[in-house]
Amino acid sequence: MENQLRRNIKVVYALAFFHMFMLIVPVLVPLFQSRGLTLAEVFYLQAIYAAFIVVMEAPSGYLADLLGRRLVLIIGAAAHALGYIWLNFATDFWGLLYFEILMAVAVSMISGADLALLYDSEKALAAEDNDHIYSVAHLGFMKSSAEALGALLGGALAMVSFDVMILAQSMTAWVCLWMALTITEPPVTEEDGNGKRVVSLADIWRHLAKGDPILKMVFFALPVYNLATVLVAWLVQPFWDSMGLSLAVFGMLWFAQSMTVAIASKLGYELERRAGPVAALCTLGVLPIIGIFGMAWLSGWVGILFGFVLFLSRGLSQVILVNALNRRIPGRFRATVNSLNSLIFRFGFIVAGPLMGLLAQDHGVAFALNAVGAMLVVSFFAVMLPLILAVRKLLLATTVQSAQVKPGADATP
Repeated sequence: MENQLRRNIKVVYALAFFHMFMLIVPVLVPLFQSRGLTLAEVFYLQAIYAAFIVVMEAPSGYLADLLGRRLVLIIGAAAHALGYIWLNFATDFWGLLYFEILMAVAVSMISGADLALLYDSEKALAAEDNDHIYSVAHLGFMKSSAEALGALLGGALAMVSFDVMILAQSMTAWVCLWMALTITEPPVTEEDGNGKRVVSLADIWRHLAKGDPILKMVFFALPVYNLATVLVAWLVQPFWDSMGLSLAVFGMLWFAQSMTVAIASKLGYELERRAGPVAALCTLGVLPIIGIFGMAWLSGWVGILFGFVLFLSRGLSQVILVNALNRRIPGRFRATVNSLNSLIFRFGFIVAGPLMGLLAQDHGVAFALNAVGAMLVVSFFAVMLPLILAVRKLLLATTVQSAQVKPGADATP
């Protein structure tokens, strides 16, 4: 069993890589526009995609906790593969809508379950907390590296033909299903008297509402900052298009952005360890604001460079906030909580996505970026600053407690 659990960890990394190896993403906006959609309609589709995830996110996490991570990951990987097969035949808004629905099923099933499987496998191997944060960092690195490499290849293939790019994507998507089929379900470490997973939505909400106050703050901070970076990720393509850049350059820029996220995810643990959690959270709160307003106020390549600041913060948050959330959640409902967290983010996109699409179409990309930046400023004072103060208070209390214990220990004969 030990060898199978260690293999699980490698499989999760591989599955994450091929799931995020998306050739079409760096040119998705021009791809959809080539099939007759307006920029606003592209954002409408993304909002519908988010809506389907909202509907399915919590049930999929609940199923992963109740029936096991392996089954849910297999369903998600199958939907992922079928979705890209369908994309070869989608030529209008409705055809692309069906594609987005299949992608929503895939993301709903995979997100949360993969992270829970990683934690469960390591817990069964008696891993330390430091191992968990390293694994989260490596998982983020694999996802971002895959997105980067996929962008580079996707941009080059798009210059040949969108059809060639989609065909290549269809072929690589099936690797995810093969990976999911090789997973071994880890043993349940938190059980009831019958040896089954204990999953109660009431227990989950009680844990979130009455448990660790920092857990509640992290739970809401994570989707807010995810929402900001995803909104900007959809705005960068029309931003580049306004500069007259080719699709090959789209791929190279997306590669560079994704590698920025990948490298930052590797550095997140070191930042928190060396600078401390308060400084790390302050960095997470300020960097995206600088990046977004820099893009909005500065044109050309200088604006593009400021965009990298935003994606740097995305990589850091994927380690620092994600690990802070998961290490405070019992394993028996870890997948459900991760899915609920993603659900909040998706619900936010349902509201903000179409709005940003309309703002970008009617008033320009810079106007939409300013709107996202304003949202982040409000979020910093409403969400991130209370979290920073709570962590600082906890650290001070821990320091005082340690100082009080030491004299007593020294006085012992």
